[in-house]
Amino acid sequence: MSRFVHFEINASDVDKASAFYSEVFGWEITKWDGPMDYRLIKTGGTDEYGINGAIFNSEGKFQGMVNTLDVPDLKAHIEKVKAHGGTVLGESNYIPGVGHFIYAKDVEGNLFGMLEPDPNMSQQG
Repeated sequence: MSRFVHFEINASDVDKASAFYSEVFGWEITKWDGPMDYRLIKTGGTDEYGINGAIFNSEGKFQGMVNTLDVPDLKAHIEKVKAHGGTVLGESNYIPGVGHFIYAKDVEGNLFGMLEPDPNMSQQG
């Protein structure tokens, strides 16, 4: 089975959204040390139930929030999505230290992400 392991919040003003979620929910939000403005969200301690996420600007690719599922074989799951009437958006991307990732839509048009984790990464949301 695949589980939700990460969420993303799309925001046109990443600073404003980061301040909102930090103040309202007490989330710890830090800038990712990567090639894009991607803010990592820590929603609680590792001993607490739940997942962590991020805030970023999708630059018009989508609106709202996206939940990401952990999959053991991204290529196989891309084919399963297509075979069962879903659509895959673009090509998969490799995020160093994280894994291979892609966005897709289910048969109702709901957006989700799929991540095949880098085997060398520790499980973090």
